[in-house]
Amino acid sequence: MEKVGIVGYYQVKLASDANYGRYEMIFEAVRGAIDHAGLKKKDITTVISATNDYYDGRTISNCFTVEVGGGYMADESKVEMDGAHAMLYGLMRILSGNHKLAVIWAGSMPSCFPYHSARLYETDPTWERPSALVTDISAGGFQMRAYMEKYGVSAEDIAKVVVKNKKNAAKNSLALPEAQMADITLSDVLNSEIFADPVTELMYAQPCDGVAALLLAPEHHALKITDKPVWITGVGWNQDPYYLGDRDLSRNKSMELAGKMAYDAASIKDPANEIDVAELSEAFAHEELIFAEALGLAEAGKASTLNSGIDGDIAINPSGGALGGNPPCATGLIRIIEAVKQLQGEANGYQVKNVKKAIASGQIGMCAQNNILYVLEGGGN
Repeated sequence: MEKVGIVGYYQVKLASDANYGRYEMIFEAVRGAIDHAGLKKKDITTVISATNDYYDGRTISNCFTVEVGGGYMADESKVEMDGAHAMLYGLMRILSGNHKLAVIWAGSMPSCFPYHSARLYETDPTWERPSALVTDISAGGFQMRAYMEKYGVSAEDIAKVVVKNKKNAAKNSLALPEAQMADITLSDVLNSEIFADPVTELMYAQPCDGVAALLLAPEHHALKITDKPVWITGVGWNQDPYYLGDRDLSRNKSMELAGKMAYDAASIKDPANEIDVAELSEAFAHEELIFAEALGLAEAGKASTLNSGIDGDIAINPSGGALGGNPPCATGLIRIIEAVKQLQGEANGYQVKNVKKAIASGQIGMCAQNNILYVLEGGGN
């Protein structure tokens, strides 16, 4: 079976309230990825998008994005999850042998719809939804509290993740401008507005407008497009139970199992020493710590002691992560793109040295109910 390579990418600059339309952003992202690879529209054989009918306010919402997303006269479909899940769909299509170039694009404009209200549809319709007490925000508070109490982690430990990622985002020209905080302090994080105790405003990855796209090709075709493709050497995915009460929120079992699946495929035995960069899709600062532990980058309860800066033992979210900008449906795809940039030596301003292997994740659901993880290698950094 041939390897599958990532041969092009593009991300639109994130915005809290974009001053141009979603369809223009989709066109810019897909056209940008095609141009980045030096290809033409006619080279596209399949397009997979990641959108959400609840967010778009209509069923079959991708029917209006076919042309601008490159799907005209090509095989086209979508997933209702994150762009990282859409890439799995595209990966499968390439591996089927029926396609030679897959476009994966994802994104949304939460400035144009009530994001948190839409997410209430993730809750139980009989008991939770009418009261609106369990929301994506309050669930994050439950998760952070469970993690802190289980391992004795302090709010200050979690605030350090925010400071690191916001300062990293300040080096990333495509990050959300409001998230680029080069001078942020622990006090700023801890004294920001309480969202759901103990989560504060700056600990939460604010939803924003954005679209991203990347290209997949089988090995024989990828090597004709670029001399430094990034190879997908492992992928794993898993989902936790539906009800929060059925889950141990101090850990993330679905990420543990997704990581094991991806590591086994990529023959990774010691992730803490084999992985150079991790781009983890964290909806809250504490999730970065939980994910790092689930993926074997740190012992349980010890991720806060890990040196995860750009020049640290293992760089986690050198781009700023989702705390640097969180466009629903696109956040995981952007994590993959950021890992690709690191492997290709194209992360200008926040490049990690000597990157050989990277991981990138996407999530959906409250408290990261569903996780998907990729192991990426190559690129010629």
